[in-house]
Amino acid sequence: MERKGLNKVGLIFEKIDIKEVLTKTFNMSSNDIIQNILNSGLKGRGGAGFPTGLKWKYTAAEKELEKYVVCNADEGEPGTFKDREILDKVAYKVYGGMVIAGKAIGAKNGIVYLRGEYRFLLPQLMKELEAFHNLLDEIGFDFKIRYCLGSGAYICGEESALFESIQGDRGEPRNKPPYPTSSGVFGKPTTINNVETLVSAAMIIMHGAISYSQLGTTDSRGSKVFSVSGDTPTPGIFELELGMTVQEFVNEFGDGDTKAVQVGGASGFCVPRKKFQNTIIGFEGVPTGGSMKLFNSSRSMYNVLHNYLDFFAEESCGQCTPCRVGCQQLLKGVEKVKKGEAKSTYLNELVKLADTMKIASKCGLGQSVGNAFRTIVENFREEIIY
Repeated sequence: MERKGLNKVGLIFEKIDIKEVLTKTFNMSSNDIIQNILNSGLKGRGGAGFPTGLKWKYTAAEKELEKYVVCNADEGEPGTFKDREILDKVAYKVYGGMVIAGKAIGAKNGIVYLRGEYRFLLPQLMKELEAFHNLLDEIGFDFKIRYCLGSGAYICGEESALFESIQGDRGEPRNKPPYPTSSGVFGKPTTINNVETLVSAAMIIMHGAISYSQLGTTDSRGSKVFSVSGDTPTPGIFELELGMTVQEFVNEFGDGDTKAVQVGGASGFCVPRKKFQNTIIGFEGVPTGGSMKLFNSSRSMYNVLHNYLDFFAEESCGQCTPCRVGCQQLLKGVEKVKKGEAKSTYLNELVKLADTMKIASKCGLGQSVGNAFRTIVENFREEIIY
């Protein structure tokens, strides 16, 4: 694996002639588009990292005439605010990515599921969408995009719960299989991609798969937009090449006293100072949907963990017992240890519970609670015990 280190990139926010990209797409076959995305090595930028080209390939293979492209713009992960900036600055590239996906899978309808708290963006987004639809009519491309607003539920960032919400039902995760590629929104074959993933697809068609794949590493191709917050002198949104170490990231964004970096938000991993040098930010190390939160020595990691657990207990949809009860018990458990009402060894039992939740929970919410829990308990145990 080759590593490029910390390299600032301007690919996602680069201004382009979207008409040129759409015309190029219009003249490509479905197979050509999918092969370009596969060759680029693009993986989902929402954090899960599933190969985008494979998702499109599986959806394209379905024989249903009615298919959908869904853009997941729910962005509910604490500490993540990069999709908001992308929509605010280059929404036309998101729409372009949806059209590219539509041509690839054989869909004529797209839905942007927008986080309810981003409603203030809607007037400008709708204005840009109208202009985009006019451009599609000019080119002769039959594809329509509409918006659907969420209502603040974190669980609706999970793809199948998002589908339920679009359909007007309670936002709860579905059993899998079937997967969205065969039965997604309205029971039709659906490809669902993150905002940044769709923009990346547009840039791959614009610049070519080879050019894109030269960024990053063998396992983590391309660049990534990071939402940097916490104890940093330079908070904000930065696009960086994947494959850097946490140490390289801290050298650029730390305040000189960084003791931990939470990679991937509340559902991500807490990396302590002793592991900065050997931990890679990417799919071969610690993947992230974009949130990078830095903590210095003034911060209590118990308080950080407590905040995360309180958040998860509140946002659990309650559908499955491992998550519904597990989140509550983890929260109560660390409170007991901190108060001295339970021995420090009780943390070992709580870690086992978190591991069980990872296996037994129905969706990614319950499955990911253990990421932050285990990494904070293992690396900052002394800050949690009484």
